[in-house]
Amino acid sequence: MQPKIKIAASILAANPVRLEDEIKKVEMAGVDLIHIDVMDGHFVPNITVGPFIVEGIKHITKVPLDIHLMIEHPERYVKTFAEAAGKGDLITFHIEATKKPEEVISLIRGTGLKVGVSMNPDTSTEIVENLLDMVDMVLVMSVNPGFAGQKFISKVLPKIAKLRSVAPGKMDIEVDGGITIENISQVVQQGANVIVAASAIFKTSDPFSAIKNLRQMAEEVNRKE
Repeated sequence: MQPKIKIAASILAANPVRLEDEIKKVEMAGVDLIHIDVMDGHFVPNITVGPFIVEGIKHITKVPLDIHLMIEHPERYVKTFAEAAGKGDLITFHIEATKKPEEVISLIRGTGLKVGVSMNPDTSTEIVENLLDMVDMVLVMSVNPGFAGQKFISKVLPKIAKLRSVAPGKMDIEVDGGITIENISQVVQQGANVIVAASAIFKTSDPFSAIKNLRQMAEEVNRKE
């Protein structure tokens, strides 16, 4: 059996006008993480939220925050985002966005938050393998980062399996992008246990059922592994 299945609701697909209600809804549905994509318009072609919004979200939910930094030079912003977050939260940075990954890991660890490292679909696992002993989670992007609603890129599946084979202990492996009830079993079979869903939750008429069904499907596969 793989590590415990966790469902992360990505607010990238939530209604920004009703963000508090949207977050409360998925919290009541039992989601494990609130996934926040922080985009700077440089590393990815989109701009989303900054520390002020992260701080606001922290005040309205008890669910741990999964803060995904899709920004250049993350080492410059770790402290600011960490101050907006709190105990039990996690900050993930992209390996492609910095020449100083060890420094970024150390900075995040020094704030008391958990650490994740992320990789784009075309990035080789070899680039992050030497960092696995230093982080709590590795995030595999299954779409090219920047926008919600993209189609899942199946070529990342072998990369998930490779990471699980070399990951220490029960380290979390997260997958983000295009996850639906139709393909969640594939990523879990390869070793992922933290599943980010955006449109598959927030673009449905019943987010509670969506989260329940995603979890049931993932846990069923997980028990067989």
